[in-house]
Amino acid sequence: MGPKEEEPRRLHSGRSRCPRCGLPQDRVATLEQDWVLLEPDMSPLAHTVPAEHRWIELSDGRVAVYGVGPPDPYQRCRIEHRLACSAQPLPDLWPWLTALRGENARRVERQDAPEPLELPEQWPDAG
Repeated sequence: MGPKEEEPRRLHSGRSRCPRCGLPQDRVATLEQDWVLLEPDMSPLAHTVPAEHRWIELSDGRVAVYGVGPPDPYQRCRIEHRLACSAQPLPDLWPWLTALRGENARRVERQDAPEPLELPEQWPDAG
């Protein structure tokens, strides 16, 4: 018997519907023997995605988080569906940016508030 000429074995993933928004999501195996639900048909440039949210596809069909250093400028990645799901709140990706957004919202409120009344230097006598 000679060696079989087959392509490398790929893990089978699946597609399901998000219970919150009803859109499809890809169920993909991870290196840690777990599964992650990824946004289908979307592969943004890795450097545009925060490091802990970059899922890189491996040759066997599994994915791994790629958080080491800046990626190659042309590297593509996958993102979790929960980041793109319109029925879920966006997680706090960059705490400093969330703090800045909160401060900017307070600045807008202060800017839109009516000007405080100017009080006279001296109050007239009550008599």
